[in-house]
Amino acid sequence: MLLKTFGWSFAVTALGLVAAVLYGGWEAFGIVAILSILEISLSFDNAVVNAGILKKMSAFWQKIFLTVGVLIAVFGMRLVFPVVIVAISAKIGPIDAVDLALNDKDQYQQLVTDAHPSIAAFGGMFLLMIFLDFIFEDRDIQWLRWIERPLAKLGKVDMLSVCIALIVLLITSFTFAAHAHQHGGAHADKAETVLISGIAGLITYMVVGGLSGYFEDKLEEEEEREHEEEEEAARTGKKRSPVVLAGQAAFFMFLYLEVLDASFSFDGVIGAFAITNDIVLMALGLGIGAMYVRSLTVYLVRQGTLDDYVYLEHGAHYAIGALAVILMVTIQYQINEVITGLVGVVLIGWSFLSSVRRNRALAAAEGKAQGSDEKTEVSSGV
Repeated sequence: MLLKTFGWSFAVTALGLVAAVLYGGWEAFGIVAILSILEISLSFDNAVVNAGILKKMSAFWQKIFLTVGVLIAVFGMRLVFPVVIVAISAKIGPIDAVDLALNDKDQYQQLVTDAHPSIAAFGGMFLLMIFLDFIFEDRDIQWLRWIERPLAKLGKVDMLSVCIALIVLLITSFTFAAHAHQHGGAHADKAETVLISGIAGLITYMVVGGLSGYFEDKLEEEEEREHEEEEEAARTGKKRSPVVLAGQAAFFMFLYLEVLDASFSFDGVIGAFAITNDIVLMALGLGIGAMYVRSLTVYLVRQGTLDDYVYLEHGAHYAIGALAVILMVTIQYQINEVITGLVGVVLIGWSFLSSVRRNRALAAAEGKAQGSDEKTEVSSGV
């Protein structure tokens, strides 16, 4: 099971490390290995959240996520995305941007760094919306009840998460603008870009997430009426097939997963520049890490880990909220990637331990109940 799920990840790791040695020797090997570990540590919460969505999808779409999705994640976000950002920010053609990435690495790194405020605003807002919608939803299972109960009541207010996200964005952009003016206004013109990028992240979340949720709800409605209307659908031919609708639902959930992965990858791509500004090594290291994150996602689904450890999804969403805040803060201040990774690991580890304690308590309670029943049967027999 482990080899079947992680087999491709192991193969990609071997190929990636060999390619690194051939490209830049053993120093490149070490850099790629470090980048792989960085990506995995920063994206573990991504795997948990992805698993919560992927478990609703068929085996076919899970394979699509592991194949086509990996190509999008590795080549799209870890290789093409930084080049596109440089092309847009520097107002140069994509070919010139690639040439810059390969032949003038310092200038390339500077351009990506300059584009960081808009990248962080987009990703931060997208992730913040995921966290807010999760925390404001009333759930049967609650982890930190003293926080989640009152917030679930507040969540009954329509559009509250959107309002809070917009307030956070306004405060961030105004603070960024004020700070830029105090220090000579070098980035004052980017305050507007931050605002626009943040709104774009919010709109992206609402459109993709909304379509995914819409088709998922439609799919559930179709499944409930399937038995009652099956004969009528076959006779008239007018009823839309549940199979087609399932495909639509899965497609939009897949699209949502890809946008989610893109938002998670922002901090990894930016953080990678602290280790190297070589785009080839960056793509190799982050690509290997992305492959493990995807394999881990499928592993969590197939093992039913989220069902066994019910607080894991909570911990992952709290980690998402923390990452969103960190991204928004990094628009103005620099935060070490180690801190970013540790926050996620601590929150998920805490939620895992809480799940283990809950399972033990339930098992103990069930054992006491069975013992009590046996005593009652014995006394009744006597």
